[in-house]
Amino acid sequence: MSGRIKVTSPLVILHGDEMAQVAFEKILEKFVSSPLDIGLVEIDLSAEHRLLTNGQAVIDAIEALKRFGVGVKNAGMTVNRAQLGELLAQHPELDGTRLHALATKSPNGAIRKGIGGNITREDIQFRNLQVRRPDWIGRDIEVDTMERGGIKDSFNALSTATGVIKLMFVGASGDPVELHRREVNKGDPWLLATNDLDDVKAWAHHFFQRAIDERRDAYLGLKDTVIAGYDGVMRAAIERIFDADYRRRFEALGLEYHYELIDAQAARLVANPPERALWGVPDNNTGRKLYKLVDQLKQHGIPTRKAHVSLSRMSAGGGDQYGSYNMPADEDGILKIVVDGDEKHARRVKKGDPILLMSNDRQAIKDWVGQVFRDASRKAKEVYFGLKREYMEYDEVFSTVITEVRLELAQADTPPPSFMIMRPSSQLIKMITDPPRNALYPAQNLDGDIFSDISAALGGSLATASSIIESQSGTMLFEAPHGTAHDLYLKYLESNGKEAHFNSSALIYAVANALETLAEREGNDALIDYSQRLKAALIDTVADGIITGDLKGKTTDPDAEQVVDMQGFLDAVEIRLTMSLASQG
Repeated sequence: MSGRIKVTSPLVILHGDEMAQVAFEKILEKFVSSPLDIGLVEIDLSAEHRLLTNGQAVIDAIEALKRFGVGVKNAGMTVNRAQLGELLAQHPELDGTRLHALATKSPNGAIRKGIGGNITREDIQFRNLQVRRPDWIGRDIEVDTMERGGIKDSFNALSTATGVIKLMFVGASGDPVELHRREVNKGDPWLLATNDLDDVKAWAHHFFQRAIDERRDAYLGLKDTVIAGYDGVMRAAIERIFDADYRRRFEALGLEYHYELIDAQAARLVANPPERALWGVPDNNTGRKLYKLVDQLKQHGIPTRKAHVSLSRMSAGGGDQYGSYNMPADEDGILKIVVDGDEKHARRVKKGDPILLMSNDRQAIKDWVGQVFRDASRKAKEVYFGLKREYMEYDEVFSTVITEVRLELAQADTPPPSFMIMRPSSQLIKMITDPPRNALYPAQNLDGDIFSDISAALGGSLATASSIIESQSGTMLFEAPHGTAHDLYLKYLESNGKEAHFNSSALIYAVANALETLAEREGNDALIDYSQRLKAALIDTVADGIITGDLKGKTTDPDAEQVVDMQGFLDAVEIRLTMSLASQG
């Protein structure tokens, strides 16, 4: 084939941060700009640019995706408080007190909500990856979680009217103050959760003392970057206690303390378990799921993975913790929930207690369930939903919608796929310890985030999976499910670019998926052929034993592996793509 392929439709490119961005730029040059005559709508979504534009870059990304319909998103940083302070110090012209939430929070949820998109994460169909199963049977790992507070002791209900839900606070003044409001429709689920900060502190003392008594390294997992006013408040309180009362005692005993986002922490502990650990998950809703999973793993281990895993994550409605109002209480007082003028619930909180109010859109839930069934039918998959229906009206609405969609499909002579509804903990255990050959696991937003990272890590690497965000209106956004690879980026900087280690498989696959979608929409046979050959070149490269360091020892023929750096891997994919295209003509 000679000449560049003409592509009529533009492709939206959302740039990110750190090592992922270094790889992304090389991928775009090698596999998009050079071989294709294509217009790129490029938006800088790096943490620094989001800050400098006060979040306008995120709005621009949403508008571009809705206008042009197909995009590729790279991984971007979500800054913590320390990183935000560093960025503000570098840009003294910015007023840190006047920043929009989009300037500092993760853009992912805003983008998904903005385009009305849900996520499907699937393993890339590599033929020769055979991950060595972690030795879990008898592993001495314990999970410790809080018994009270949080989602477990929430007040949750379905809205009985279309109107406005208000979170009111009555403090020392006696005057009601509106903390937050949001619109709800009749039938939408909503939930109010709080945690007693004194209980959190007591749990922290128990957690660290238990680690000392049992001589275990301590691992803490929360989602403080996304739920800063809830998980972030708990993390700050717990780590203040560790620094003041336990750090020196840990060091004296040779014990270690680790904090990581709960999704990354879960993936690391399950796929690469330490010899002896105490895993702290203060959020009891998540903690109980992971407690049950670890208990199963210690008894039965992880079976040989015979099937690729697909997981659908409900995110378009802005539901669960990711779309929540979360903030600590400014003073002692009473919280009240008012829906369409009627008070529905009240509870006391103390100064500093973290508060979380979340809701979901029933129609968005229905759109997602329909998307799940369509995807499963198209690919002949069994569906395993995870819902906590026994005491959560919030989850019960999902069950009702599943029945509605199933009946509507049957009436339209479209048989729905076989499906089951189970508890989220059972869903997670089945996905990891007893997976059927071809299954799709739908989960709500936070669960889906955690479950997908665990599954991807067990599949070999976070870079061996694809991620697709699809909206009801047809907007498609393709991305890699991994992060920015901060540790690898530091090595890259320290070596002046000489040490460039990064598995770019997921980014290459995302680009190929986006190009294939553009091609199908404009009937571009040459681009369809090119995108499919790009995917095949990626898979063939790994099949030939040419891999990056994260896959070392994970192929069916470890003795034949050739471990290369990021550039070496990209070159190997390019060689196979060039050979494939040359054989065409």
